[in-house]
Amino acid sequence: MTTLLHVDASVRAVKNDNPAHDSISKNIAKHFIDSFAKHQVIDEYFYRDVGVNPPPFITQDWIGAVFTPDDKKTAEQQQLLALSDTLIAEISAADIIVISSPMYNYGMPAQLKAWFDQVIRINQTFDFDLARGDFPLQPLLGGKTLVVITSTGEFGFEQGGIREHISHLVPHLRTLSKYLGVSTIHEIASEYQEFADVRHQLSLDNAYSQAAALGLQLSNQ
Repeated sequence: MTTLLHVDASVRAVKNDNPAHDSISKNIAKHFIDSFAKHQVIDEYFYRDVGVNPPPFITQDWIGAVFTPDDKKTAEQQQLLALSDTLIAEISAADIIVISSPMYNYGMPAQLKAWFDQVIRINQTFDFDLARGDFPLQPLLGGKTLVVITSTGEFGFEQGGIREHISHLVPHLRTLSKYLGVSTIHEIASEYQEFADVRHQLSLDNAYSQAAALGLQLSNQ
């Protein structure tokens, strides 16, 4: 049985009246999931388009609710955490997590960061114990596979690339992934969008090919 959580972060739709405005990252993610589903049944599928329907930013009251013991939470505090509870339940249930995101200003969209802020939560996805010394945080989930699909206007953001030093999207996703319980990460990237030349088309074609191949690979595991 496979449970898949799919999170899209682009503010663009999959399909638009002007195809040039179609979301690249969302379409590659869809291609991966379609490939996977051809070879293995997805028993449960959770979808969050946080680019179009972003979760609210956390607030001081939200933080207060998080640190209030469960048996002392007010009805208002429980309501403040209701969405967070639902999002965390989706992560806990998932075997495979797919996150697609464009690079905005060299990092992740604010909408995706808001989703992470809702789900990386003490005593839910990590715990905290000063007895561990300088590394008191410990993830509570594990064994999940993450597929990261990104689109960028420039290029060379990979490890060893000419823009690695200003790449704050995938490195941030890698850092946060451990609190989603991720043990294995696969990365697919489309680059050169702003150049609109043959390099972009080649990169896009390669990303679609990788998505199809990865869908087949993971369906056989």
